Amino acid sequence: MSTTSMRTHQCGQLRSEHIGQTVSLCGWVATRREHGEKLAFVDLRDHTRVTQCVVDNSVDVRPEYVLRVTGRVAARPAESTNDRLPTGGIELQDCQVEILNTAEAPPFPINERADTVAETTRLQYRYLDIRRERMQRNLRIRAAANSAIRTAMEAQGFIEVETPMLVPSTPEGAREFIVPSRQQPGSFYALPQSPQLFKQLLMVAGVDRYYQMARCLRDEDLRADRQYEFMQLDAEMSFASQEDVHEAIGAAVIAAAKSAGQDPGEIVKITWLDAMNRFGSDKPDMRFAMELVELTDAFSPTEFKAFAGAPTIKGINASGKAADYGRNKLDALTDKAKSMGAKGLVWLKVADDGSLESPVAKFLSAAEQGELSKRLDAKPGDLLLIVADEWAMACEVLGTLRNELGRPPVHEGPYRYLWVVDFPLFVGVDAVTGRPKPGHHPFTQPHPDDVHLLESDPLKVRSQAYDLVLNGWELGSGSIRIHQPEMQSRIFRLLGISDEEATKRFGFFLNPFRYGAPPHGGFAFGIDRLVAILAGEENIREVIAFPKTQSGMDPMTNAPTPVDPKQLLDLGIRTLPPKT
Repeated sequence: MSTTSMRTHQCGQLRSEHIGQTVSLCGWVATRREHGEKLAFVDLRDHTRVTQCVVDNSVDVRPEYVLRVTGRVAARPAESTNDRLPTGGIELQDCQVEILNTAEAPPFPINERADTVAETTRLQYRYLDIRRERMQRNLRIRAAANSAIRTAMEAQGFIEVETPMLVPSTPEGAREFIVPSRQQPGSFYALPQSPQLFKQLLMVAGVDRYYQMARCLRDEDLRADRQYEFMQLDAEMSFASQEDVHEAIGAAVIAAAKSAGQDPGEIVKITWLDAMNRFGSDKPDMRFAMELVELTDAFSPTEFKAFAGAPTIKGINASGKAADYGRNKLDALTDKAKSMGAKGLVWLKVADDGSLESPVAKFLSAAEQGELSKRLDAKPGDLLLIVADEWAMACEVLGTLRNELGRPPVHEGPYRYLWVVDFPLFVGVDAVTGRPKPGHHPFTQPHPDDVHLLESDPLKVRSQAYDLVLNGWELGSGSIRIHQPEMQSRIFRLLGISDEEATKRFGFFLNPFRYGAPPHGGFAFGIDRLVAILAGEENIREVIAFPKTQSGMDPMTNAPTPVDPKQLLDLGIRTLPPKT
């Protein structure tokens, strides 16, 4: 209901069926335009858009004045209708205007022209920025998505449980924000990076299906898809396989997409190995082709030194891109590949007659050139890029170049949701300890088909970890957890963590598992990232009411700020002098 004691309707609600009614509207002056000697047009705005009000020219109102306008709904003259507005066929006439508040001239226009204003200025006056139609739309898309997610989770038997914001420090993850304890000088809480520990303990506690719209905090470098504080759907369920988790989370994601008026289609599934081999990324964007093609065997007998003996040779076809990439741009691509650690990058352009043009073409036999063109489906005007290196390096470099050359803006359709499954349990070996490094966290259940390889070939062991990806953005990740003490000890031993050290570091978390932990698994996805894509935004700051800048500042409140020395004294804290 939009009716209050001060208004009968909101500014964007009036239509032709209201003609003849006397109504009251409240809102802000968007514009005021002279209409002859005696009349003026005032566009009155609230979050539902605007209504044109015909007022006496003596009414002195200016942009952003707050008004209450009472008048009669009438049809606009045919020559002045505005088909671009839902209210463009009507106006208010015979208006009485009550000025509820005056306003200073705003520092930028409260319309789409503010999109070009410096972000720092927009954030400094965020309360004005949010008045704009774009920001109102984004926040309402977010609210609708939140509501849809909650409804979907509760329909599946999940209950919402809040977990603490002051938690013990677990520095094994991302850098934490720490909070000093006044009553325990020298001791600190941490702000939660996620509710991971608590949601697993809720499974031990028999909650069965938990969810939370959880606020999480990480002290990490900010960028377009990252903020110090962010919101995620956090969920955990007992007696469940990863397919059960996918179904539950998928229902919530699809509900959120539909709340924004989108048809998300099917959430497809791909293994991590397949994603790397085909797209060079564990968060592949499947809206465009340009897949990686295996070429190693095609060059097994080659005499070209850059390819001879290479563990892996892969290529991509940037279809139709040859003319767009002159020598300077090609050199820049080569430099980028080398900066990522690759030995180099081979490029070839496909000429009008189908021949390959490149400084290296003379080193490739006719048979090799023919096989290369065949495998990459080369056509005139195409640009072929090849990397010969270790498998991981070849995949990573070509995956990065694939995105750079072909990826559309993240919000452009179609929306392709994707589960990536069967991640490696371990990712490489620690150079210092010689021990395998966990790919997710040390509480992730190994794939049942690979348990026999844990001690003999740990780097080949797959995990029951999974990510949800949308248009090349990782929305979130999760896993089936280890619930058996003997399996947990086995993983700790592989990581070089003794029973004593495990008790010291994780005892408060592991001890409850001695009292009968059920099999369980969970997931968490970033609501900010999902909503940004649903709203058509490239930056999550555009769907957060009061975000920080990329440097971590809040221009509106000037946070972070120094605190009173007495506060530091009460906490037993001394600060270092500024760096010179």
